[in-house]
Amino acid sequence: MTDLSPKAVAEAIGVSESSLKRWCDQGLIAMIKTPGGHRRLSRAAVVDFLRESQRKVIKPELLGLPADIGSSIPSYPEATEALTEAFRTGNEVTARRIVLDLHLAGHSLSVLCDEVVVPAFVAIGHQWECGSVEVYQERLACEICEDILHRLESLLVAPTESAPLALGATPECDPYTLPTKFVECVLRQHGWDAHSLGSRIPFTSLTQAAKTRQPRLMWISTSHIEDEPKFVAEFRQFYNVVKEITAVVVGGRGFHESLRRQLEYAAYCDNLQHLEAFAASLFSP
Repeated sequence: MTDLSPKAVAEAIGVSESSLKRWCDQGLIAMIKTPGGHRRLSRAAVVDFLRESQRKVIKPELLGLPADIGSSIPSYPEATEALTEAFRTGNEVTARRIVLDLHLAGHSLSVLCDEVVVPAFVAIGHQWECGSVEVYQERLACEICEDILHRLESLLVAPTESAPLALGATPECDPYTLPTKFVECVLRQHGWDAHSLGSRIPFTSLTQAAKTRQPRLMWISTSHIEDEPKFVAEFRQFYNVVKEITAVVVGGRGFHESLRRQLEYAAYCDNLQHLEAFAASLFSP
């Protein structure tokens, strides 16, 4: 939803239309004007304003948001426990509400993922190891989470034409898509033109992507490495080519300390908040 009227937005957040228009004219909410002089607002711009101003949504459905969001803001431990249960039972509605509630309340995506979403998946993993969760339940949880991330991205302000490019992926040995999608969302929230290239991308192809696209930042995430000597050799070859092109950031359980000692890279980030801080050292909108 990219074409909201001031009237609809004012009703959604429980203020007068004149107040809403005044905020638009003061630059508090990003807007465009039609050739006829009418103000139009994107949903992302409205959500950004709500997060910054800490205003609550009265009628979220008028903004194209689920009608049940904004009802309560749980603590991180409470949110993690509730999200774990929603993932375990395949309750997409509840999972989406928990994450969107925290996002609208102003919590950054890096903190939201580090403190709530990732711990929920760790808990699901432990339950699977103990035999209390089936493989299909873990896979369904991944699908639900990926859908939520897509929804979150639709609520982020689009990067400007001058925004720096960031690309990332998991290497050929790693099938997991969620970690690299987390990185994409966090960077986009901070003004980067960030794109996850997906999973199982060979280093030769990642090298070509760096040479062709010339990103300011490139991230490599891996949770699993099958053949470490092969991985080290391919990563070194990749880095020797791209180090003059881009800042390479690595992360994930696969990059354990003994492996990292064999590699060169610009930064190692063991969580998304560290990534956010490193990215801010390269670019701040």
